[in-house]
Amino acid sequence: MERSEVIQRLAVVRARIHAATVASQRPADSVALMAVSKFHPADAVRATHDAGQRVFGESRVQELAMKASEVCDLDGLQWHMIGSLQTNKVAVLLDVHGLAMLHSLDRPKLADVLQDELAARGRSLAVLIQVHATGEATKHGCLPVDVAALVEHVRARCPNLELKGLMAMGPLEGDPAPVFARVAAMLRDLRQRTGLALDVLSMGMSADLEIAVAHGATMVRIGTDVFGAREEGV
Repeated sequence: MERSEVIQRLAVVRARIHAATVASQRPADSVALMAVSKFHPADAVRATHDAGQRVFGESRVQELAMKASEVCDLDGLQWHMIGSLQTNKVAVLLDVHGLAMLHSLDRPKLADVLQDELAARGRSLAVLIQVHATGEATKHGCLPVDVAALVEHVRARCPNLELKGLMAMGPLEGDPAPVFARVAAMLRDLRQRTGLALDVLSMGMSADLEIAVAHGATMVRIGTDVFGAREEGV
C-alpha cells in the first residue's frame, strides 16, 4: 500500500468516527479504531502503522502469529484477536508479541484453558465476551442467555483474565440497530450487577460503524475501509 493511500483511508475512517461521536453527543476520543488486517500482508500493517495506527485485529491465530513476527520491531503496536479461538491454539496465541486483547471469549472451557496457560506464564490478558447476538449460523459467540453465567465463571475461577466488556457483530442483512441496542443494554445490566467497569464495547465494522457508535460502541473493527478489498487465501 502506498503511504498516501493509507493516510487518506485512515483520515476518511477517522472522520466518520468523529462525526458519529459528535452526532451521538459523545467525547471525540471515546471510540477507538481497530484496523482489521486479516488477509492483508505484513507490509500493509507496517504502512498503516507508519501512518499512525497502533491497534490491529486478526481473526486467525496462525495468520496473527506469522504477521506479528514480521512486524515485531514496530513500536506501540497492539494486536487484538477477534476470531473464534480453539483451545488447542491458546498457547500459540499467547506467544504473539504485542497481544493486547482477546475479543472472542465465548465458553467456560476456553476461559479455563486461558487461565491455566496465563497462570503458568505469570501474566494476565484483557478479554471480551463475544455475544452471539444475531442467531445466524455463520457467527459464533456466547448465547445471550449464557453471558451472565460466563461472566461469573470468569470472576470466580479465572483471576488472570481481565474482563473488559463485550464484543458483538451485526447481522449480515437488515438493520443492525436492534442487535447493537440489545448488546449495549446487556453490558449496562452487567455493570450494574457486577460492579465491574466493563468499559469496552466492541461493535461496528465498515458498513455500520455509525450505528454502532450511536449505540455506545467504544471500539470499531474496520478492515475494508482501511486496507481495501481483502484477497482471501493470501
